Amino acid sequence: MSPMRLPLYVVDAFAERPFTGNPAAVVPLDAWLPDATLQAMAAEHNVSETAFLVREGAGWRLRWFTPTTEVALCGHATLASAFVLATELGAAPPFAFATRSGTLGVAREGGMFVLDFPADPPHPVAHPPEGLVAALGAEPLEVWKARDWICLFDDAATVEALAPDHAAIAALPDTETAPDGSCVIATARGPARTIATAPGGGGVDVVSRYFAAKVGIAEDPVTGAAHTQLVPFWAARLDRARLACRQASKRGGLLDCTLDGERVRMGGRAVLYARGEILLPG
Repeated sequence: MSPMRLPLYVVDAFAERPFTGNPAAVVPLDAWLPDATLQAMAAEHNVSETAFLVREGAGWRLRWFTPTTEVALCGHATLASAFVLATELGAAPPFAFATRSGTLGVAREGGMFVLDFPADPPHPVAHPPEGLVAALGAEPLEVWKARDWICLFDDAATVEALAPDHAAIAALPDTETAPDGSCVIATARGPARTIATAPGGGGVDVVSRYFAAKVGIAEDPVTGAAHTQLVPFWAARLDRARLACRQASKRGGLLDCTLDGERVRMGGRAVLYARGEILLPG
């Protein structure tokens, strides 16, 4: 029996050149395959997320899988999906994606794709979960909670120097707000005191890292879902709606973010790394 042939694209999202930002695999489908097959494909690709999308009415249904689980929200793979639709498949933005987190919009503004996601404002936590400080290897000034644990540090250098125990992070307790596992965000104010005109344009307001062993990723390179929490947190502290954000992973990535009421707009660029074909057994 002939194998099923599916298109595959690998995109570096929140990136201006290859080997930076966060890689995502994007697989357009005519119809949904069994969940076990989707998960096996994501494990085979072994990048932070594989995005699967199926045409649905005037938009698309979008799902995201890490190598170990399906997740409820993913920014970089949404950006990558919009990039593939616009640059490889001839679709015209703006796009509307139906997801587990509601309808997510993506527009194209100049060279950037701008995500429109629900904001997830955090609240302060008086008693962080046991083991959090030891897992990070440094004590934060404050701990906050939205979907994930947000650990505030006094400067960007401390965030960049963290060498966490990922197994200990994976062992932290789950919460009702994150049924597939709370991850850990480390953050600090960036070195700039004034807003950059765009990421890379002269300053950074917010620095962060994202530790996601709970969902099979030791450290996610650039995380849109983290910024749905970080942007309302920092917008209140810095008293400004627009923020230039840098995720300080080894690959690194830049996001141009704006708090717009109960929504977070996240702008970024993307680069096509590879296009190919998946051969599934018939």
